[in-house]
Amino acid sequence: MDVKPDVVFRPEGKLILQLFVAGMSPKSMDAIENIKLLCDTYLDGAFDLEIIDLYKNPEAANINQVVFSPSLVKHLPPPKKTLVGDFSDTKKVIKGLGIIVRE
Repeated sequence: MDVKPDVVFRPEGKLILQLFVAGMSPKSMDAIENIKLLCDTYLDGAFDLEIIDLYKNPEAANINQVVFSPSLVKHLPPPKKTLVGDFSDTKKVIKGLGIIVRE
């Protein structure tokens, strides 16, 4: 992801994202780094990202129906979608978020 893609088509409006992690484990840190890099590369400021540590805020898992960690929840634009993993597979994540890249 060193070079920004030429053309990115993203859903209308800002993406509202929540990343749920369990503490600062290596897997959680990788997920945070991967999502931040992806957002900076493909969304050019058209996103709000909230990172939630489930150890500090366990009720957030129930409210958002999060079962696995790390999980990324896209609240807006609809439809709501939950992705699970370390988010290192950029193509899979951008497809899951509804972003179309033409390089």
